[in-house]
Amino acid sequence: MRHLNIDIETYSPNDISFGVYKYCESEEFEILLFSYAYDFGEVHVVDLASGEKIPDNVVLDLRRDEVIKHAYNAQFEITCLNRAGYQTFVEQWRCTMIHGAYLGYPMGLAKLGKALGLTQDKMKDKAGAALIRYFSVPCKPTKKNGGRTRNLPKHDPDKWAAYISYNKQDVVTEMECHRRLSAFPVPEEVERQWQIDIRMNATGVGIDRELVEGALTIDEENKKVLLEEAYELTGLSNPNSRNQLLDWLNSNTNLELEKLTKDSVAAAMADADDLAKKVLTIRKKLAKSSVSKYEMMASATGNDGRLRGTLQFYGANRTGRWAGRLLQVQNLPRNYIVNLDIARDLVKKSDRVGLGLLFGDVSDTLSQLIRTAIIAKEGYTLCVADFSAIEARVIAWLSGETWRQKVFAEGGDIYCASASSMFGVPVVKHGVNGHLRQKGKVAELSLGYCGGVNALKTMGALDMGLSEEELPNIVGLWRQASPNIVKFWYTVEKAAVYTVTTGNPMTIEHGITFRLEVDPFYGYRYMTIELPSGRKLFYPDPHIKLNNFDKEAVHFKTQLNNAWVTESTYGGKLVENITQAVARDCLALTLMRLSKNGLPAIMHIHDEAVIEVPKDEADEYLDIVEKTFALPIPWAEGLVLTAAGFTNDYYMKD
Repeated sequence: MRHLNIDIETYSPNDISFGVYKYCESEEFEILLFSYAYDFGEVHVVDLASGEKIPDNVVLDLRRDEVIKHAYNAQFEITCLNRAGYQTFVEQWRCTMIHGAYLGYPMGLAKLGKALGLTQDKMKDKAGAALIRYFSVPCKPTKKNGGRTRNLPKHDPDKWAAYISYNKQDVVTEMECHRRLSAFPVPEEVERQWQIDIRMNATGVGIDRELVEGALTIDEENKKVLLEEAYELTGLSNPNSRNQLLDWLNSNTNLELEKLTKDSVAAAMADADDLAKKVLTIRKKLAKSSVSKYEMMASATGNDGRLRGTLQFYGANRTGRWAGRLLQVQNLPRNYIVNLDIARDLVKKSDRVGLGLLFGDVSDTLSQLIRTAIIAKEGYTLCVADFSAIEARVIAWLSGETWRQKVFAEGGDIYCASASSMFGVPVVKHGVNGHLRQKGKVAELSLGYCGGVNALKTMGALDMGLSEEELPNIVGLWRQASPNIVKFWYTVEKAAVYTVTTGNPMTIEHGITFRLEVDPFYGYRYMTIELPSGRKLFYPDPHIKLNNFDKEAVHFKTQLNNAWVTESTYGGKLVENITQAVARDCLALTLMRLSKNGLPAIMHIHDEAVIEVPKDEADEYLDIVEKTFALPIPWAEGLVLTAAGFTNDYYMKD
């Protein structure tokens, strides 16, 4: 088996910020430089922009199974090479970015190199950004440059020579990173999951362009109306200016505000006079009228009406969960409108007045309709299914909280059951003691990972009508009703501290094993947590020191606010990592099962998968999908999973 490391530099008039698929869709897209090295040896650069050609043996090796291709962010190389006519297959590639993320390191070649402690000669060239701006994106026509819209090698040979060196250095850096990660390879199962992710992102989702255009038109009109109303009330030259409006409110109303944040405005509304309420309401609507997701859809959707590249594999490297890209599908507003079809038709007609008359707040309505801009292709419908309360099921299974498992197995309401366990009385939704269900719900959503009063507040306990005084009691009652979960927090914390302190492994429930693992050559240390699936969570550079509470705790290195820093962890946080990681593995297995059944997902959000199925067989396919979600997990005996689904021509929250 041979290895081929690759890095390319490209040109396209399309903005790369809208994703690689839109980027290389342009007719003007081309590969400028192709750097490669066989078997981690000498790096060669092919100057395609100057007329050189990739050697025939390399072109053949791009599609040979017996040659493993390596790149940093290999999705870019795979997509661009295929677009340029160099056939290659995702199964033959390995991604150093995903490898780094699997081991707990940040994404970004320069960040990874820094975290690994690469010497300067192996680091990514910092001059690259300026060179990319010069050669890889269009330039502004000026008299000085003769009105050209693109810089070619002949326009600055010295810069071009530097670009060649930069391209070559990226392969050097990628290979060095690979060497330093290679002691702990990515498991084959995770590689297969990545391959499915690449195919899913390449397929993309359909976008209702008519709805998107209508939403943008209505939003622009709505902003004008709101600003005119605000101007009439305040007389300000720019009533959308935070500073101007703050000064005006403090001078012309009964309010005395230090700042105009979401929380301060919400608090002020209770005491505000009529004028202040009117102005603050307009302010709130203007703030909510952001249509950035519609704008992204308009810009990033391909010529065929599909938006690609919306998910980042291993985007959350603490758990391995997916993260959103471009549209940020993991963070779409929920919809509560009953008559979605009517609202969508009005938006498509750009009927702002009608939308306001029927649905009230125009900005809020547009926000709720964002999901519905994702549509099925002609002749198909969307089949949407998700795991029911998967994190609650997983933590109950992990901790051995049998009463919770029984509730799930019998199809009960976990919020009612939790409230019943907490307060010692029967609780029935919309029935006897039904008022207690809300307390059970907020407790379930907030307290599973060692959370306390602040966690309840963050989850919106006070907004749900609970008083500040009763929150500590809710925390105490929930923990009393969930002794095995509480015990699991401390079991996990003890295992982590023991392993990092002694270097000895420790195995707890369900075969979860804590280890201190060391790279024998480079000396990198990791605390690893082997999950029931066999996948591991990695915590780089683990050590024990006192935390903010003067308690000995595990500390490790992680990326925070663009810096590689030391962070502490504790039992509740580790249980959260483990629980979310196990839930992630259940979803990954389900996505693979669906793909093998000829039902590949085109998108997934948290614990939900979206599949395109033939419209005339929608019910039959929905049944297959729901049954696939409910299949037993081979490495999680006793974990009962169920799923609920629906079919619709557009995406929504059922």
